Amino acid sequence: MSAFRSLSPQAAGRTALAVSILLIAAGAWLALWLLHSPSQALPQHTHHHLGGQSATSELAGLLFVLGWALMTVAMMLPTTLPVLTAFHTIAGRRADRSLLVALVIAGYLFVWTLFGIAVYFGNMMLQWLASSSPWLMEHSWAVAPILLLLAGLFQFTPLKYRCLDKCRSPLSFVIGHWQGRHDRWQAFRLGVDHGVFCVGCCWALMLLMFIVGVGSLIWMMILAVVMGVEKNAPWGRRLSAPLGVALLVSGAAHFVFV
Repeated sequence: MSAFRSLSPQAAGRTALAVSILLIAAGAWLALWLLHSPSQALPQHTHHHLGGQSATSELAGLLFVLGWALMTVAMMLPTTLPVLTAFHTIAGRRADRSLLVALVIAGYLFVWTLFGIAVYFGNMMLQWLASSSPWLMEHSWAVAPILLLLAGLFQFTPLKYRCLDKCRSPLSFVIGHWQGRHDRWQAFRLGVDHGVFCVGCCWALMLLMFIVGVGSLIWMMILAVVMGVEKNAPWGRRLSAPLGVALLVSGAAHFVFV
């Protein structure tokens, strides 16, 4: 406590922000552990349930989105700390700084929630197609290797590296998106823009949850660490290519041995 008091107001504020974000994420992880599955409406293994009954009720969709949002808070929110601390510093001593930071977080989670909704409807579409095609049902096992190959190929795309470059330059990103006018809207928009680039670099890895199982906390943690390192660590760029190769090899092995 004495060490915390010895910090400058700016440093103390950044430390308090980091601790708050980590506590929120820890609470989300605890909720996931208590539930055992992030959302019972989430398909546990797409390659096992592709031909199964479609959950078309509004309640199922709502549970999916809530479960996805919880996963996002646990897995992705801590990766926003560089941007949040940069914004916290630039916002200075504004009386509404905490509200502005909360709006940045809200914008970020809004984008990931929209992506979760898109994933839900995409999965429902795949299930509908599989239920109307015996051939697709017979070959539903191919979904897992296809997702692995897709994620592996995406690791080498210019879009992946462009989005990662944006995420790895938090200060310049905030400066480029924050002018202090229409402050609350701009704060929310900054979170949205950061969320877009974050989804842009991590969407394929997030879809791997449907292979390892969205109820597997260990795999969720592994993926969270990988995405966090790739986004924020100075040496994260060196991880992208080896990870892509590993995913491609794993996908090809599924086709050979399954």
